[in-house]
Amino acid sequence: MQDKTLTCKDCAKPFVFSVRDQQFYAQKGFEHEPQRCRDCRNARKNARAATGDASTRELFDVVCAECGVPTQVPFRPRDTRPVYCRDCFQTHGSQLTRA
Repeated sequence: MQDKTLTCKDCAKPFVFSVRDQQFYAQKGFEHEPQRCRDCRNARKNARAATGDASTRELFDVVCAECGVPTQVPFRPRDTRPVYCRDCFQTHGSQLTRA
């Protein structure tokens, strides 16, 4: 592993995705590299906290892939991956995130 230079999708400035950060992402099981620099991530996080995350977050209607219950999720689902309701995700979450 070595440091990578990525471009922030918000401010378009380059930032370093360090080996230490890459190891942290791998340890947490994150599949994607960060899209924002630390300053933009912090600004986005602070803006959400100031306005109330639930009031500004767009929700998408889906049907749980396991139990068939209609639910809402805070991300745009992809056809390639199943989406679960809160109960099914909590019941099988550790298995689902590692699959």
